Amino acid sequence: MSASKLQKSSEVRIKHSLNKDEEDFVVNRRKSVFPTLGNLEAHCNQDVVKNIALLGSGGGQRAMVGLLGSLVQLGEAGLLKYIIYLSGVSGSTWCMASLYQEPDWSTKLEVLKDKIIERLSGPGVSWEDALAKLKKYYYEKDIFSLTDVWATIVVTTYVKEINECILSDQRDQHSKDPFPIYTAIDKQCKQCKDEKDVWFEISPYEAGYSLTGAFVGTSSFGSQFEKGSMIKQQPEMDMLYLQALCSSTFADEEEICKFIWQKIQDFFFPQIKTILEEMGKDPNDPPAEKCCQVLMDLVDKNLSVLNGKDPSAYDRSIRKTLKELAEGKGQLIFPVGKLDLADKEAAKQYMKQYTTDVCNYLSSCFSFWPFDDCISIYTCIAQWIWGRKYNFFHNMTDETMPDALLEGETRDYEDAALLLNSPYFSVLRDERDIDLIISLDFSEGDPFMTLTQTAEMCKKQKIHFPDVPVFPDEEKKNPKDLYVFTGQNAPTVIHMPLFNVANCGDDIETWSNKYRTFQDPYSAEMITELMEVAGKNISNNREKLLEHMWRKNPPVSNTTKHT
Repeated sequence: MSASKLQKSSEVRIKHSLNKDEEDFVVNRRKSVFPTLGNLEAHCNQDVVKNIALLGSGGGQRAMVGLLGSLVQLGEAGLLKYIIYLSGVSGSTWCMASLYQEPDWSTKLEVLKDKIIERLSGPGVSWEDALAKLKKYYYEKDIFSLTDVWATIVVTTYVKEINECILSDQRDQHSKDPFPIYTAIDKQCKQCKDEKDVWFEISPYEAGYSLTGAFVGTSSFGSQFEKGSMIKQQPEMDMLYLQALCSSTFADEEEICKFIWQKIQDFFFPQIKTILEEMGKDPNDPPAEKCCQVLMDLVDKNLSVLNGKDPSAYDRSIRKTLKELAEGKGQLIFPVGKLDLADKEAAKQYMKQYTTDVCNYLSSCFSFWPFDDCISIYTCIAQWIWGRKYNFFHNMTDETMPDALLEGETRDYEDAALLLNSPYFSVLRDERDIDLIISLDFSEGDPFMTLTQTAEMCKKQKIHFPDVPVFPDEEKKNPKDLYVFTGQNAPTVIHMPLFNVANCGDDIETWSNKYRTFQDPYSAEMITELMEVAGKNISNNREKLLEHMWRKNPPVSNTTKHT
């Protein structure tokens, strides 16, 4: 690649404006909507064409299936063509990634729906293919993190495919579909409690900070930058990795940690003997066998500590095996101090250091061991590294940029649901000029939490958003299927909880318990049933949705209107 071409492709854009390609997309989308609106009202003009954003919340496979069912029904009701933007968090991005593989998917949604249901209820990805993909992630780029592991051994469990499409290839394939926006958050900004700079979006054209107004071309996101210029190109992330980046965690840290250690135990070790044989290595060779034993014991020790059980047997085995392996290579110095299971935080820190030390020792002393990627996974878990990418602002000097974003050679990105389980801030950018937000909420628990959290965050950031009332506990348990919020100079917000009194009657709790965020993949029957329930929220409210989609807003007083 020539120096001039590299410089052009690596340009960092710091500006509160839309990418020119996105602007053109929106203009063309609005033009395509206008003729259909003319059929509804003889004297309407293009001023009544609203900028409408459809949001899909997180919720694992429940969100994936729920969004699919909602989109199918929006298509059948003749409403999908009015949507300008489609933005998702976590599980909703799994649905989006499946759909946007297909050019102009909204014109063939019925057929595509059947294919997706067949795939989701099918046998899934083989361990050979998943492992091959994991090794590809490990060897083809500079930075390896738990997001790569999450993609290959967790996301594939639910989406049942390895989607190697890349976003930048989809730029000219979706003229008849809504503009897609995938969302994540910046972990360092979240830890600094900076709610302005934390929101990160990824579209086919750009990736960057929604409210800060700082972006880089999507194909360059992840490459190494210095003072705004690319100095080392990395492969563009594929859609499998993007799904993992946007859904990296949908439970608390301790539970995820248990889950990943268990997955490694189930995924790797039954296959290690076969892999060693395929690589021409003797699995019964003492050093190889003992290295494998140490790693297995290390998994079991971590699981024991996380479950509050005495891990001393595994500790003794690790120390004994490492002593046998050493043979003049030098003894491993284990962490100082005693493991205290009663102090969870101290135990976590102890195991972090213990795991890192053991992995570093194996990696440095035993070059015959073929699984550098396996040891790296252990280290990533110990250090809890997710979504690490090169910082495309590294060493830039720009007075308009927050200092926090200019620091460090790398940044970590993670599931936006850890802060807000809906992608409101991707569409609340002033330059997107959104008139109507339709929020499809697939959250577990409080069906209004995303709404109330967004209102609070917008108030802090001085972003126009309708006021949201305090909902009584009874309504949280038995929500309606549609709520409308309007306010002065704010977009209208339509909020639609997945399970509600209209589509579930008195069985809301039963439905919620049946479709949990963290459970085994759904069967074909469960998928079809959940899609139908989600679809009812659209079909039952078609006329109300249509009214808000194309008519001009009535005058609104300074007092928020809530229906």
